[in-house]
Amino acid sequence: MKKLIHLEEAAMLIVSIYALYLLKVDWWYYILLLLGPDISMLGYAGGNKAGAICYNIFHHKAVAILVLLAGFIYDIWILQVIGILLFGHSSMDRMFGYGLKLFTGFKHTHLGKIGQVPLSNN
Repeated sequence: MKKLIHLEEAAMLIVSIYALYLLKVDWWYYILLLLGPDISMLGYAGGNKAGAICYNIFHHKAVAILVLLAGFIYDIWILQVIGILLFGHSSMDRMFGYGLKLFTGFKHTHLGKIGQVPLSNN
């Protein structure tokens, strides 16, 4: 099952990259896809709770979809791009095992503890 979820996240990342291509974005937007939303980790300077809230806002797929929809509804190109960037980045993170953060610390996510060896390869 875990491999299937990784494939699903990889597919969503690929769709995000293709959507950026269709929107004819400059090359540096792809760098933003890889790194941009991780600026939210600065929230951890305010403690675990503030950090988790800040990180989760930038990495929650529902937030990304709302931004994307706002871009379509109001015909604002940059909101469309930001929504796609947030969505694609979140998919990439989940593909690597980084989930939404819990208030107990950066390594504690909705997918389990980062770096913890899974009990099975399923």
